[in-house]
Amino acid sequence: MSTHAPNEARVIPLRPQTSSPGSGGTNRAPQRPAEAPQTPAPREPLWRDLVGDVLRRERLAQERTLKDVAEAARISMPYLSELERGRKEASSEVLAAAARALGLGLADLLSLAQDELARYARSRVSRGRTSPTAQYDGLCLAA
Repeated sequence: MSTHAPNEARVIPLRPQTSSPGSGGTNRAPQRPAEAPQTPAPREPLWRDLVGDVLRRERLAQERTLKDVAEAARISMPYLSELERGRKEASSEVLAAAARALGLGLADLLSLAQDELARYARSRVSRGRTSPTAQYDGLCLAA
């Protein structure tokens, strides 16, 4: 049976702490001052997330099932699901097969994913997070 409260994490220090004379023998870690909560910066999307979102959006727009598209692409249904959720990095062959199964070319799929990435970058700039050229050390890339 545990001696700690059920909703509290039990902390086991890496180094034994010495008890101070007036502490009654308890070995509690010193309390840290409460810090103001920081809101984390939005995470930059990963390519696999963008491609997965496009695959899922296109499949749903066509009102097709995972099973139907997976069979047409000749990939397993669980693997296609993992791709759509951004859990797996697919090879270009698998991406091309999934795109073909949806009536797209590989270039179409990648272009749609690139559009999503550009939309994310524009939204960051409009919120004042960064300038569009700052991340390229002063190089200006034409859109």
